[in-house]
Amino acid sequence: MKEKERLSDLIWKKWGPYVSNREWGLVREDYSPNGDAWNYITHDTAEAKTYRWGEEGICGICDDLQKLVFSFGFWNKKDKMVKERFFGLANEQGNHGEDVKEYYYYLDSTPTHSYMKMLYKYPQNAFPYEDLLKTNAERGKEEAEYELIDTGIFDKNEYFDIFIEYTKADPNDILIKLTIVNKSKNEAQLVILPTLWFRNTWRWGYDSYKPQMHSEDSGCIIVNHKDLEIKNLYAKKSQKVLFCDNETNNEKLYQSPNETRYTKDGINDFIVNGNSQSVNPKDFGTKAAFLIDELFGAEETKTFEFRLSDKDLAQPFTDFETVFDERKQEADAFYEKVQSGISSDDEKLVQRQAFAGMLWSKIFYHYNVEKWLKGDPSEPTPPKSRKKIRNFQWKHLNNQHIISMPDKWEYPWYATWDLAFHTISFSLIDPDFAKHQLKLFLFEWYMHPNGQLPAYEWDFNDVNPPVHAWAVFRVFKIDEYLKNKPDLEFLESAFQKLLMNFTWWVNKKDSNGNNIFEGGFLGLDNIGVFDRNAELPNGEHLEQSDGTSWMAMFALNMMRIALELALYNNVYEEMAMKFFEHFLAIANSLDNMGEECFSLWDEQDEFFYDAISLGDGNHMYLRLRTIVGLIPMFAVEVIDDEMIERLPNFKKRMQWVLDNKPELAALVSHWEVKGEDSKHLLSLLRGHRLKRLLHRMLNPDEFLGEFGVRALSKEYEKNPFSINFNNTDYTVKYTPAESDSSLFGGNSNWRGPIWFPINFLIIESLQRFFFYYSPDFLVEYPTGSGNYSNLDEIADALSKRLAKIFLTDENGNRPFNRQYPRFQADPDFKDYILFYEYFHGDNGRGVGASHQTGWTGLIAKILMPRFSKKKIAESETETPKEAKP
Repeated sequence: MKEKERLSDLIWKKWGPYVSNREWGLVREDYSPNGDAWNYITHDTAEAKTYRWGEEGICGICDDLQKLVFSFGFWNKKDKMVKERFFGLANEQGNHGEDVKEYYYYLDSTPTHSYMKMLYKYPQNAFPYEDLLKTNAERGKEEAEYELIDTGIFDKNEYFDIFIEYTKADPNDILIKLTIVNKSKNEAQLVILPTLWFRNTWRWGYDSYKPQMHSEDSGCIIVNHKDLEIKNLYAKKSQKVLFCDNETNNEKLYQSPNETRYTKDGINDFIVNGNSQSVNPKDFGTKAAFLIDELFGAEETKTFEFRLSDKDLAQPFTDFETVFDERKQEADAFYEKVQSGISSDDEKLVQRQAFAGMLWSKIFYHYNVEKWLKGDPSEPTPPKSRKKIRNFQWKHLNNQHIISMPDKWEYPWYATWDLAFHTISFSLIDPDFAKHQLKLFLFEWYMHPNGQLPAYEWDFNDVNPPVHAWAVFRVFKIDEYLKNKPDLEFLESAFQKLLMNFTWWVNKKDSNGNNIFEGGFLGLDNIGVFDRNAELPNGEHLEQSDGTSWMAMFALNMMRIALELALYNNVYEEMAMKFFEHFLAIANSLDNMGEECFSLWDEQDEFFYDAISLGDGNHMYLRLRTIVGLIPMFAVEVIDDEMIERLPNFKKRMQWVLDNKPELAALVSHWEVKGEDSKHLLSLLRGHRLKRLLHRMLNPDEFLGEFGVRALSKEYEKNPFSINFNNTDYTVKYTPAESDSSLFGGNSNWRGPIWFPINFLIIESLQRFFFYYSPDFLVEYPTGSGNYSNLDEIADALSKRLAKIFLTDENGNRPFNRQYPRFQADPDFKDYILFYEYFHGDNGRGVGASHQTGWTGLIAKILMPRFSKKKIAESETETPKEAKP
């Protein structure tokens, strides 16, 4: 069976890399009275504390309900603990927020996880836990983070390259290969602990069933679980099997009696401290590990084989290499077709690792807010304070699915707008998974009854930009293009739920009923003059250019979906008309607020700004040039004559509005002026305004960087923006990399860096404008150069700037690795790609979360062959030939 055929059979996705890289420090595991999630369970206490909602591990896999988990532990005989989880700093420990301090790379994966590969670099000397904590604590916001490589622990190549590969003979028959390379010129010892355990589901008072594992010899762990097909874990080589239980060590953590003799940290205690009393001599329990103690010669490579199977196998390793070879060849064949048309081997390497990062970053996400607030029957009742700390308004939320994460260590919880971008990349290799991810957040156990989508677990009430409808239609069209068949059931189902979300925005985020929307920080963290989530002191409120523009985009997205559905069912013509008029109303309000007809477009600067609505009815611009002022570009839609002619009711009503409300018709780019191939344009920007925005956006002294569009004008590097408001001075400075303030935490910065999601929307918006305007619509690019390009050429040029972040330059260097010369030159580092959260606004260096393949994984879409990208994009504006009015 080939990978494409396996995609249609969900059983092949039952097992996958669904194990988080960090479960400690999370809201869903926090049962403290004050909501101090980072300190309720820490990295060091995690080895002895049983989790309530999920599990973590190094390169782990599990079933889709995470009943059984497999992962690896390693010990170099010098560390203070077995390496069972990646180490990193909590939010308050890092000078720029939470930060993983390990080197690991996702190298390959098929969509069904029939083949996967990743690499972990494990030092041979004592891991510098205290040095990393101490030195980072001493550094301020103006200083760089102190990373693992800065400690010198890799200087003499005294580390192991540990390659972990998985392949599936069958959906429940998983072959595991461990290839370990001693990179040192000296011999080195390593203890390897392939570990299997049950997530603890029996402790909480709902289901007392307790599965068991046992062993009869050193080469096999026998699995007994009433709901699982898995029967055995085999090891080709093992000295011993160690058993304990996945239960909290109360004596160690709380100085109270243990409820079981052999606790979660029993294997660790046996290995590190030689405590023979911490593992079960009768060889059974709910957690088990093979013990493999190996001496590696200088630069020696050794391979270890394991098999997790639903079969009783007398010879589990006879077909091992055959199966591995078959699956690797099938993976290559699958990606050969995906990457057809990409001629550069380097682009193929980057794209395939981007896909790998996306696929490895799925986790089993489990969180029932009502149970979390009430506490479990067998556990102490939580203090009353918990019910008002966070998320108490989301008692309906009950998540228990495989979900794409932004980063399995730094952000092992979903963010709704992040996920929308994730689905674009997923749709290229697994469109059904992309569609399911989008539908999840519209289900009643995710979406609030009032229509709000959950933001993220730290505060589900926060508001992300409403990009879900955009993603739904983009994924729908990509899926249709790849399968040559429209999934109307998906589109119609999503549209019905998105109606509720649109209504929530209208009712909750338009405080004055004037079609000007707030929304708070809207995912852009510290981009504003002050905290955009905070109340202003004297009754003033912020009129947000981006909030209003996002809603204009939302209205156009909904209109476009309704038009598509109307081609098959004319009932949707009325809904298309509703959103057409709503878009015009938002466009009108953007230009005519209040009695003085105030506009968020500043004619003086020719830019969109946020404004403060003062108590006396007047407004004051916040003349800070940020990408907030570019977001109006995203509200753009192109419709061809053929579609309009096939929808007579929509055409008739639309014409009436344009004829009888000329003040609305005049707000948008001239509807009556047809573009190329009889296309009509709906946009917040007429040609002049578009050119003026692009004049600033394409200026290297403002937004245009060598590697993409910056989040803030570079002008504020030498001339910081300052304002006095209510007798308080506010200053905003261009900071191209790490944040220099603690606003919204320290690990996120929107005051200078390059962010992929915004750049991606800029590129797509320019392409849509180009579909309307002729190639003769030219803009100076870059501003001040005297060279002029059409919008499609500029979109393509911006794509190339983003791609340059990862691709090798003329010196063989990859800009994202710019901070460390070794990462550029060392063949054991240089071709392993990290997809960071965002990038230095001037030199492209990776910043923030180091494994956020999530929305940075959009590079996979950007690297798609130009023909495929254009065909998919054009299909959004074309009328399906088989559709009937």
